[in-house]
Amino acid sequence: MPPASKIDQLPQDIRAELDTRLIASGFGGYVGLADWLTEKGFSIGKSAVGAYGQKLERRLAAVKASTEAARLISQAAPDDADERSNAIISIVQTEIFDALLALQELEEGDAEGMDPGKRIALLGKAAKNIATLSRASVNRHKWATEVREKALLEAASRVESAAQARGLSAEDARFWREQVLMGV
Repeated sequence: MPPASKIDQLPQDIRAELDTRLIASGFGGYVGLADWLTEKGFSIGKSAVGAYGQKLERRLAAVKASTEAARLISQAAPDDADERSNAIISIVQTEIFDALLALQELEEGDAEGMDPGKRIALLGKAAKNIATLSRASVNRHKWATEVREKALLEAASRVESAAQARGLSAEDARFWREQVLMGV
């Protein structure tokens, strides 16, 4: 693995300021930014700043494109039940499960060569990601249930109001309201 770049080793506040300056300059002015870093006590050349700037620009462009695509998808195909999130969570869970199976199925010779600390670290990361995905799945399910219950309550209320408006007694209207709510 290559060593961390000089920019990656900058203190967080300096790197954040560099990011801000790169964005403000339209991802240009690398000589001036290298000079600024030198004034701050960091010897980083314009080429390294330029490479970092291009990488940052690509990442921001990818985020911007993803955000715009998500906005367009949401407009074109509303997903009130949040089924896309459910599908994504399922795909990621499957991938993590497959990776865990592959790790467990390492041949004895391969497993001996693997650093136990590295294996534990991989399992720890997988467990953390699984826990995060599980929470997301539970929260998504809870949200979907709440949306369905709210929709049923609103429908039941409309049925009761409509029934009374059509001349049914309050007792009969309540009966039909309860029929709608039987699914809750």
